[in-house]
Amino acid sequence: MGKKTITEANKLRYVSKTESKDSSEIFNNLIWMTTEDAARYLRKSADAIRHLVYRGDLRARKFKRRLYFRRDELDEMLDLAVY
Repeated sequence: MGKKTITEANKLRYVSKTESKDSSEIFNNLIWMTTEDAARYLRKSADAIRHLVYRGDLRARKFKRRLYFRRDELDEMLDLAVY
């Protein structure tokens, strides 16, 4: 990897839970989210996210035994939510 590629990768790296960053700043560069990321983004538990997937209310993609969610689909789900 060249120096430029490493620098770009560092800009897009995932911010760990221990670092104190604004949550909107954490998710700005993420297109794909894990179950835990999606749970934090939607302010729900990971089990609640899995339950939404099981019921068919939320679309997930599976890769190597993990579920991944598109951020724009999560945003759409929030926009369509009934209060």
